Amino acid sequence: MVPVTPPPAAPPAAAPAAPSRNLTYRLLDTIGRDIVTGVYETTSFPTEAQLAQTHGVSRSVTREAVKMLTAKGLLSARPRQGTVVRPAETWNLFDPDVLRWLLERTFSVDLLRQFSQLRIAIEPEAAALAARFGDSRDLHRIDAGLARMIAADQAADDPLDADIAFHIAILQASRNPFYGQFREVVATALRTSIRFTNRIKGRTASIADHAAVRDAIVARDADAARAAMQHLIGDVLALIEQGDGDDIAPTA
Repeated sequence: MVPVTPPPAAPPAAAPAAPSRNLTYRLLDTIGRDIVTGVYETTSFPTEAQLAQTHGVSRSVTREAVKMLTAKGLLSARPRQGTVVRPAETWNLFDPDVLRWLLERTFSVDLLRQFSQLRIAIEPEAAALAARFGDSRDLHRIDAGLARMIAADQAADDPLDADIAFHIAILQASRNPFYGQFREVVATALRTSIRFTNRIKGRTASIADHAAVRDAIVARDADAARAAMQHLIGDVLALIEQGDGDDIAPTA
């Protein structure tokens, strides 16, 4: 009797391809920047079909990007009017993408000043809370951020990343989730702010001023931590005022 060989099993059906996240975010970035830079100030916002055709992507990718821009406050869908660009005052400035597009649009000293005014209302109190509630891991992250700044001063680390790591560590050490939510906004805007102020003063951030904040937090001295952070950001505000009106823009 000749054995019968069963036919090979059919390969499993391929799952339907989901829209590429990279394509979605690339389209999100392109359209978001166009909105913020005023491309649609004098023309109607395109339909999803028009966007898909213009950018060579699927309707599902376009639809997802439009939904994300709507969530950021840049777009809204109106009955019988389609999708429209919302006024700038409704945009979510706490969204890192929106803030990045604004900072990239046309360099604005006013925007940096306003951001620093927000920082001086938030970060000193975050430093005071870190002195009261930060645990050993929080203090280690703050100390590591300062160590990175010292290394960056010797060209052994990136000065922007090190400075940002220090400030974010303090926000997280506050143990207040509302302060922690500012970390992405702070990181995004500091990249422009630090470049701007460093070009004015001709050097990187003051290690001594940052160390004073760290030392006060480690000493559990909330008042000193608050005052040290107020001093640090106050200097930034003074530098921004000093550079106001000058033809100084941050380098990439």
